Amino acid sequence: MSVLTREEAQIRARLIEVHRYTIDLDLTRGEELFGSTTTIRFRAREAGADTFVELQPAALHRAVLDGRELDLTGAAGALADGRLPLTALTEGEHELRVEADMRYSHTGEGMHRFTDPADGETYLYTMCCMADANDVFAAFDQPDLKAVFDVRVTAPPQWTVLGNGIATRVGAPEEGRWQLAPTPPISTYLMALAAGPYHSVRTEHAGLPFGLHVRRSLAPYLEADAEELFDITRRCFDRYHEIFQEPYPFDSYDQAFVPEFNSGAMENPGLVTFRDEFVFRSAVTDAERQTRAMVIAHEMAHMWFGDLVTMKWWDDIWLNESFAEYMGYQILTETTRYTDTWADFGVRRKNWGYDADQRPSTHPVAPAPELVPDTAAARLNFDGISYAKGASALRQLVTWLGEKTFLDGINDHFARHRFGNATLADFIDSLARSSGRDVHAWADRWLRTTGVDTLTPAVTANGDRWSVEIRHQGGGTDGAGQDGAGSDGGPTSRPHRIAIGLYDHAPAAPHQLVLRRRVEAELDGVEPGLTLSFTGPRPDLLLLNDGDFTYAKIRLDPGSWKAVVRALSGLPDAVSRAVVWNTARDMVRDGDLPPADYLEAARAHLPHETDIAIVQGVLAFARTQIADRYLPADQRPAALATISATCRDLLRRTEDGSGPGLRLAAVRTFIGSATAPAELSDWLDGDTVPGGPVLDPELRWQILGRLAVLGAVGPADIDAELARDSSATGQEGAARCRAALPDAAAKEAAWRTLFGAAEDGQGAGTEPGELSNYLVTATVTGFWQPEHHDVLADYVPRYFPAATALGARRGPAIADTVARFGFPSTVDAETLRLGEECLADPDALPALRRRLADQIDDLRRALRVREKREA
Repeated sequence: MSVLTREEAQIRARLIEVHRYTIDLDLTRGEELFGSTTTIRFRAREAGADTFVELQPAALHRAVLDGRELDLTGAAGALADGRLPLTALTEGEHELRVEADMRYSHTGEGMHRFTDPADGETYLYTMCCMADANDVFAAFDQPDLKAVFDVRVTAPPQWTVLGNGIATRVGAPEEGRWQLAPTPPISTYLMALAAGPYHSVRTEHAGLPFGLHVRRSLAPYLEADAEELFDITRRCFDRYHEIFQEPYPFDSYDQAFVPEFNSGAMENPGLVTFRDEFVFRSAVTDAERQTRAMVIAHEMAHMWFGDLVTMKWWDDIWLNESFAEYMGYQILTETTRYTDTWADFGVRRKNWGYDADQRPSTHPVAPAPELVPDTAAARLNFDGISYAKGASALRQLVTWLGEKTFLDGINDHFARHRFGNATLADFIDSLARSSGRDVHAWADRWLRTTGVDTLTPAVTANGDRWSVEIRHQGGGTDGAGQDGAGSDGGPTSRPHRIAIGLYDHAPAAPHQLVLRRRVEAELDGVEPGLTLSFTGPRPDLLLLNDGDFTYAKIRLDPGSWKAVVRALSGLPDAVSRAVVWNTARDMVRDGDLPPADYLEAARAHLPHETDIAIVQGVLAFARTQIADRYLPADQRPAALATISATCRDLLRRTEDGSGPGLRLAAVRTFIGSATAPAELSDWLDGDTVPGGPVLDPELRWQILGRLAVLGAVGPADIDAELARDSSATGQEGAARCRAALPDAAAKEAAWRTLFGAAEDGQGAGTEPGELSNYLVTATVTGFWQPEHHDVLADYVPRYFPAATALGARRGPAIADTVARFGFPSTVDAETLRLGEECLADPDALPALRRRLADQIDDLRRALRVREKREA
């Protein structure tokens, strides 16, 4: 199917206005197809207009325009490349009726169909974002052609149907007919449906029906968590009504946890869909519960920013995602027991933004129109820039404007554009009106540029006085590829309003740090730095960006680095510790800190850390980046030993039952770092970790996966575990374990399961029986292992053409998956060379090219880190 260009969307928006979609879906036609009948009422603004409607049918049966059958066979009227032409429209009102059979998806796009291996029940849900509505119904598929949606559904009688509006059974129960309440005007990408024998828990709040829904095999786990989920939902709902003048704009609030969902969640109005891993069937840490709560808060924010007011085109997705990301963390901090959410943001999400912003594929938070020419380009921008960097920019904006002024601007924006579309300029105008400040200039420096600034302190002490020079180095371009100049021709450095923490070792406890004072400072982004002078002795630790209110890489002066090596875990605030850990992480990635020094800091301080998000973030970086990528193969065993020793210390600390989340995080990382199978085998045989926890299905599969990597189990062991846990998660665990076996036959079998048809050049369409999106992820995750370098060597040159062919056949979601999780684990110049050759292939899907480009840049960085250490 051809992608929609921005120019085409602008022309169509000038030509037509869409009023209403009446959609009738028949979900009773078997396992491959469903019926889709769509009636669109729209108005043409001028006579003689030519336009088109998008549709991706398995079979197009009829198209009737104003009572006239369209010729679907002639050159002028035939469906071509997913577009049905509508020619020579008269000025005024029109009605188009399209009858088609549509295909179910197994890639998480369009209408996804899943059969639960636990009980054989089938579940459906839609994912129409961002250009996949036409896989479900005929549509003028662009965000600025909003319309009312009136949806009817025929489903098996025992099923539940959910949608954007309240769903009501109509007719006799055996008919399986449902009517969804018509919506206010919404965009096509927000149309949502879920159908199947869902288990539901319902309540009412503020006069609205609230519901939680999950497949039946997960019902006990939803029941266990329902009150917590409802409590978070109610708290967020009430807080949004305190700060937003516009009330919740839809008639209900359902949250459906659906299988094999590609994203974390999707903000469909009235029916938010989440990946059903958020219904926990195994033990999780409190940080993971906090993440789930944040996603709930994030998606609810979208009901206003994204659903009530929607961007005109996809260059402004930051208006949706940055805002929801910021509000998700802030609202959670204000209304729930999760009061350290910004530490989690700093150590987990913000690094996503920093990493993305240092790759060649980076883009401005609010890119220029020419950088988002079509929907294929727009799809690539749902990344760490639009989420984490954008949220960081908003947090800095709130620091600059003040929270009340910021919220006044938001409410002005909602009032002016309710149920309509808006742009960055519209939003900035509202903030400027509320504040009286030059927000446009701020936006140009923060939202129209790329790269990460770096703030470096240089401390000078002289008797009873000391001073610090804060050196401000700009990190990027103006967003259009012009190094060293901002959009106005000035420097790329951004203005920063920061706090500087001055800390001293506690006299009676030198491994503790005590805050002497915090100093506020403003760097204007024009001058290369700022010098501050103080009386008294210099502090032991001078921490720039204390509180993490800006978006910049931070450096420590030598004296401050000594202090954190000695007393990092003794910093009193979790956000401050997150800033320091991020600094150490950035220094490793930039080649300024030996990876082994980072491991030693983790070894010294993680056993005393109390914030679970920090523990998980530091262990993950140590295990997956330092051990697997930044250190050469001969140093990897020592790194794994250090990580394992750190985990053992955490396990000893939590033997008394305190800190179950810390203990679980340590157990998981210990499993992934084990180099000898005996202890893990004992755990698996005994079904417990000594001192706890008892092994749940997730931990059993994780142990079995590591034993598979180490060659300590075989296919029969995997089959036995699958018989014990035959759930969808068990199927994924078995696929991961089979691909992780170290022998040549197992690797080839996994490879053929993933790429066989693509590598052989067979067929152009999705073939029945191909792996679902989640099974693809599981298989590629198991396949590449650093321990298997020799047996995998021949697969590296095979990977790039096979991934290109598979992406072309199965679409962007699978292309992204096979590049994100399936990129070769080898860190060498030959893999880099082959990857660069693949990027030159014009046939690669944009989704594959973008993910490969990022992987290849990360590979270059890993090679540079290794070279610097060896030098």
